[in-house]
Amino acid sequence: MRLVTATVTGISEPNHGAQRLVIDSCDTNGEPLTGGALCYEALTPLCRIGDEVLVNVTAVDLGLGTGGFGFVVANLSRVVDKDAGIQEDGHIMKLRYTPFQHEVLSVEESASPYHELMQEAHSLAGMPVVCCELHSQVPLVAAAINQVAPQAKLAYCMTDEASLMAAFSTLISQMKDTGLIDVAITCGQAFGGDLEAVTLHSGLLAAHAVCGADIAIVAQGPGIVGTDTPFGHGGLAQAEALNAVAVLDGVPLAVPRLSFADTRERHRGVSHHTLMALGWVCLAQAVIPLPSDLSFEQRASIEQQLLDAGILDKHGMVTVDLDAATIDLRGLEVTTMGRTQAEDPAFFSAAYASGIFAAKMLSEKM
Repeated sequence: MRLVTATVTGISEPNHGAQRLVIDSCDTNGEPLTGGALCYEALTPLCRIGDEVLVNVTAVDLGLGTGGFGFVVANLSRVVDKDAGIQEDGHIMKLRYTPFQHEVLSVEESASPYHELMQEAHSLAGMPVVCCELHSQVPLVAAAINQVAPQAKLAYCMTDEASLMAAFSTLISQMKDTGLIDVAITCGQAFGGDLEAVTLHSGLLAAHAVCGADIAIVAQGPGIVGTDTPFGHGGLAQAEALNAVAVLDGVPLAVPRLSFADTRERHRGVSHHTLMALGWVCLAQAVIPLPSDLSFEQRASIEQQLLDAGILDKHGMVTVDLDAATIDLRGLEVTTMGRTQAEDPAFFSAAYASGIFAAKMLSEKM
């Protein structure tokens, strides 16, 4: 880790578990930390102006996409009350065997009020589950579901292939505040959700059995990893999620990552992430909704890519009518790789189509 010490000179109120700090320090290259630092309430004492903090600037030094800010490792001006913040009877460790390991009360463990319910939970009973690749697809799917089925209860299961802290995502707090989702469940080593789950499978079962969700959305948190290699990217998490849904008797719906605006050839049309996830790693049969507002040329290009990857032989494809301009994001500003809906309409339409199809499945089921 690349660590620097700093003094807190400005501070925001904790927002869903995180403080954004202004600090008087630079990274190890001497460049000012213009984005400040994040302090997670679950890991370190909340800061006050004048506190001295130890900040991890590793990603900033490497120029990675963390927004130009660091992460508080320790508040050197404060010690933690050993009894503060301890969850009664919780003993499941997350970030385990690291200096940041801490206990949570997981939905499955014996001390949980839902333990007996989770002991009997084995099936999603046909619940539609929309599996995304990117975190930015989640609010798009949720907004489309809310438009078609406004009474539906939605759960978001966040997996641990990217950001592990739910508090790092501004989208999660905004989706909850605006009613786009009802509950967030952090699975595996991810933490900070309304419920904690040891595995994605348990997280999905908790969404159904504990939360009474009508539809679940699965995606990793922000910060997907890519290496321009077939299997070295976070997009494969989508395939693992689809497999989990099928094992639990849910209906797996796959959001294709589409773009005709991305300058990288591997992400044009259907992203190579989607092609690898659905063509190689997903063993279950999934449904792939495609939006109706694609041009003839775009549709033909997409179908050829899916055919060449063997995906049309393994999965079902459906066309979903939609008017993307009418989807209400409730004030959320969503971009993909910095691009807006006007700049990359296919990406947004694909996510909307998956949400609309899931909502219509729910309506038919009822």
